[in-house]
Amino acid sequence: MTNKLLKNQRTNVYKADCENCFGLCCVALPYAKSADFAVDKDGGTPCKNLDEHFRCRIHSDLRNKGFKGCTVYECFGAGQQVSQNTFNGQDWRKHPQIADEMFNVFPKMQQLFEMLYYLQEGLNLEITQPLHNEILKVKEEVEALTELSPNSVLELNIPQHRMKVSIVLEKISSIVRGNEKTQLKKTGNLFGTNLKGKKLKGTNFRGSLLIATNLSNADLQNCDFLGADLRDADLSNANLSGSIFLTQAQVNAAIGNKQTKLPQHLNIPQHWLK
Repeated sequence: MTNKLLKNQRTNVYKADCENCFGLCCVALPYAKSADFAVDKDGGTPCKNLDEHFRCRIHSDLRNKGFKGCTVYECFGAGQQVSQNTFNGQDWRKHPQIADEMFNVFPKMQQLFEMLYYLQEGLNLEITQPLHNEILKVKEEVEALTELSPNSVLELNIPQHRMKVSIVLEKISSIVRGNEKTQLKKTGNLFGTNLKGKKLKGTNFRGSLLIATNLSNADLQNCDFLGADLRDADLSNANLSGSIFLTQAQVNAAIGNKQTKLPQHLNIPQHWLK
């Protein structure tokens, strides 16, 4: 990814470009055998499905092969940044001496790019025009961090930078959600709750546990979904138009159908259509 691309005012810049990455999410990250992963894998160990060209051998069949967790992960563009910019196109196979450092840089870079994704989303909204200068200033500060050397990235205090970004994101959320009256008295742990058909417009679901929650036919317009866990949440026929800080990975983790209305920058997952 070039600096020019980083300045491009489009949210979809901040998504994985696997063609320009050295399969970092398939190597750097650990996972435990579970419903989401068919096997155990240590961090720094290549997944058994990663081929010699840094591509997944079962990419089109991950869900059926027991690797659903891979389909709901998003690096927001950190993979290609680390591969092509931070390490100047040197891959960890040909240059094993940089492997550990690269694998440690990647998770930190992922967090920076996730912040950029949310900030860019805020810039794309007309309703947040009064905040655009503030958003842009913070975004440029985070972009500068992504251009640091590997050692400098590793020394970053990510929570400290995230706190500064969070203040801006909360302002964006407040403007978007407005003063809507929701039928939901509280958020947080909503595991398995039946909210079918509820009027939840403008609800702040930030950080909420929505695993297996029934949100079918619900009005979810202009909601804040930052960090919400939507695994197996039923979004069938729900209206999420205008909702913010919702990622494609969160949508992929949920259940829905072709009648589900998503924000314009997100796509209906293929498994919703089967």
